[in-house]
Amino acid sequence: MELRADAHLHHPRPIVFAAYRDKLTDLLPFLPNVRGIDIKARADDGPRTTFHNVWNGGGDIPAAARAFVSEAMLSWSDYATWNADDFTCSWRIETHAMSEAIQCRGINTFKEEAGGTLLEIRGTLEIDAKKIRGIPGLLAGKAGKMIEEFMGARIQPNLVAVSKGLGQYLDDRGGKL
Repeated sequence: MELRADAHLHHPRPIVFAAYRDKLTDLLPFLPNVRGIDIKARADDGPRTTFHNVWNGGGDIPAAARAFVSEAMLSWSDYATWNADDFTCSWRIETHAMSEAIQCRGINTFKEEAGGTLLEIRGTLEIDAKKIRGIPGLLAGKAGKMIEEFMGARIQPNLVAVSKGLGQYLDDRGGKL
């Protein structure tokens, strides 16, 4: 399944890029589906910066439903490589539940446009339901597509929410970090 989200931010590309890379945890107030982001590792090497972040979701899940959902189902690791030379961020998400069955990766491209920055988020989500315990092999193809559609319907709005949160964060600070 293809993941796509575009955001138009009325701030200069270098500011948008740096804010997204360096101020991600400051965006939490703008992300209703995220309870926390833990930066586990950061390495800077010239124009490249790599991260391992752990996201903890479930901000808007009712308390009663949380009793049936494990923490592993609500958290994921994000591995990202930011390249300041071409204003891109390649990323890979590893879920903490069913990680052997779920592949999610993509690239964010920050493009200059009149009056600001166009942030293009492109990615893919693939579910191999054969690797999920409890799903019969005969139903795996159909189940995989259903799970992809379900997860995609939740991931897509989160991609947009991060972009909108980034815009609000910069607006609140007068376009400065």
